[in-house]
Amino acid sequence: MSDRASDAGERALLAERMLAEQEERRRVAELLHDGPIQQLSAISQMLDAGLSELEGGGNERAAEIFTRGLELSRATARDLRQLCDDLEPRVLHTLGFAAAVTALARRISGRSDVAIDVDVDTAASSLGENAAVALYQILREATEQAVRRGTLTRVEIVLREPESGGVELVVTDDGPPERRSAVLEALAERAATLNGRFSSETRYPRGSTIRIDVPPATAHR
Repeated sequence: MSDRASDAGERALLAERMLAEQEERRRVAELLHDGPIQQLSAISQMLDAGLSELEGGGNERAAEIFTRGLELSRATARDLRQLCDDLEPRVLHTLGFAAAVTALARRISGRSDVAIDVDVDTAASSLGENAAVALYQILREATEQAVRRGTLTRVEIVLREPESGGVELVVTDDGPPERRSAVLEALAERAATLNGRFSSETRYPRGSTIRIDVPPATAHR
């Protein structure tokens, strides 16, 4: 490969990574705006209302308002901790990829009543740190998007090592097929940060599969 072609390839890869990072920042901004920021605004209004009640002698009413505000502040703290864990889960760095994916599956399954099967243990041991973080983000987004489509009963997450080397991530669900191109494009952009090959398959009337093939050069770093 010529130096010019190599430079062009590196620039293209950098552009893809920048797009993926921009998409991640947009997603986080939306989560913060629609969740914790709205909740903090509501807490401020509750505090104002509670202080007004105190100034007017309505101690009992003020206590009720402050109690609701305290409950909402605790829920907001939980949401922020969850957002931090989704971005960079502590368990991913302390216990590894398999434990992080299992915890994620348990959490999503618990709040959505969807069975999530995880088979990643064998291949996970060979993942490098960068690949582990990127693949975790991909499967998290793919699984959450599948649950948002609704009326599904099962999701299967598999990470395996093909004979050609590297790793292959497969996320399969039995829900309505994903028809939103923006969702698939976002997953493909994430895969591109690993030099991965992205593909998707739909099975009508129900079922979707996304597949990420990551070459050895990026799977183990």
